[in-house]
Amino acid sequence: MTMLAFTFLACLLVTVSGFINYQDLIPNGSIVPNPCRIGLWPAVGHLTAEGGTLRNTFGADFAAAGHTWTVALCQRDSDRDGVSNGAELGDPNCRFVPGFGGSLTAPQRHPGICEPIGSAACAWQNFSCPPIVPSPPFKQL
Repeated sequence: MTMLAFTFLACLLVTVSGFINYQDLIPNGSIVPNPCRIGLWPAVGHLTAEGGTLRNTFGADFAAAGHTWTVALCQRDSDRDGVSNGAELGDPNCRFVPGFGGSLTAPQRHPGICEPIGSAACAWQNFSCPPIVPSPPFKQL
């Protein structure tokens, strides 16, 4: 049982640290806005903000590019919403270099989720925002 628990924890750490490392490889990767509600979407390449799910269109394109920010990936419109990945992530001139930055602006949109969600232009994507689950009330002791 102890070995199984250790293996599970090791896999969890690798999974969690995986997308955090990827954040540094794309412009503004740690501050991509959540298209569903106020907040951030840390797992930019996944269908959920927390990651650990299937890749979204940007995640698939990023993987196909060898997990490298290239001019082609920057200029691509992965989510087909009419805005390039670079413009959505704050690198409209495709000058970002991991570890050195570039002339970045704040990210405006999510490059892997067509926005506005639910619009006619985004009807092709099979995505809807997850429902907000309220926290259970606290019990007083």
